[in-house]
Amino acid sequence: MVSSNRERHTPFLTSLLAGGLAGTSVDLALFPIDTLKTRLQDPRGFLAAGGFRGVYRGVVAAAAGSAPGASLFFGTYETMKPVISGLQREYLGESSTAAASPAVTHMAAASIGEAAACMVRVPTEVLKSKMQTNAVGASTLSSTLRLVLSEKDGRAFASGICGGLYRGYGITLMREVPFALIQFPLYERFKVEWGSIQGHETSPPQAAACGSIAGGIAAGITTPLDVVKTRLMLGSDKNSVPYKGVRDVVERLVNEEGASVLLSGIQPRIMWISVGGFVFFGAYESYRSFLMSAS
Repeated sequence: MVSSNRERHTPFLTSLLAGGLAGTSVDLALFPIDTLKTRLQDPRGFLAAGGFRGVYRGVVAAAAGSAPGASLFFGTYETMKPVISGLQREYLGESSTAAASPAVTHMAAASIGEAAACMVRVPTEVLKSKMQTNAVGASTLSSTLRLVLSEKDGRAFASGICGGLYRGYGITLMREVPFALIQFPLYERFKVEWGSIQGHETSPPQAAACGSIAGGIAAGITTPLDVVKTRLMLGSDKNSVPYKGVRDVVERLVNEEGASVLLSGIQPRIMWISVGGFVFFGAYESYRSFLMSAS
């Protein structure tokens, strides 16, 4: 039988490399679906944002950020799991319910991993969103970067230096942390249950299926946060009136467009993350197994 409480150890460099390779694989493979989702959430409307045209606009920005972002997440996540598990046992006692709960370990490690990954992911998302929605002045990656760096309006973190590159960092964390809190405990639990039934650890394809189901569930639940994040990163509404923050975005969305707009893009988001989860976790587990056997 497979133990449900023992955390496997993955060396930091292995998780770093496997995460980077997996992140690049899924982002490049499923980029068109992400573009359609972003355009569905654009305040100007789907067709005005580009419709089905140029669905690979912004792919260079995504590729530049996917490897380091995924590497940072998995490097931090795999490193923190045994650390947090040890702290639980040390400070809560071996017999404590919280100390014996792997879900607590996975949620805490995933949250720390997301905070680290968002330092790379947010600038990438800002540039990618501008290019995907055909924003004025965002025809190329270099012109988009200059445009975003010039947006020194004080609404973004360190805007005096980074311009609007970190616009939406807070709401991205507010989206990614709940997403991770839902996805990773489910992913790890599904693997444990599947492994227990068959009497040995799950294979990469089986882990991929677990990641796909967990990701789809988390994606649907966190769609409203994704809509708010997209609007904040775009910076203004269809009339070019700037958004002032999360509360302003939510109030204007509900009052001007109706509460249903908070579910804009839910179908492609669930599809993208479910399929992406299968590719991502399958690739991660495959790369991890290969790197572990080669070391």
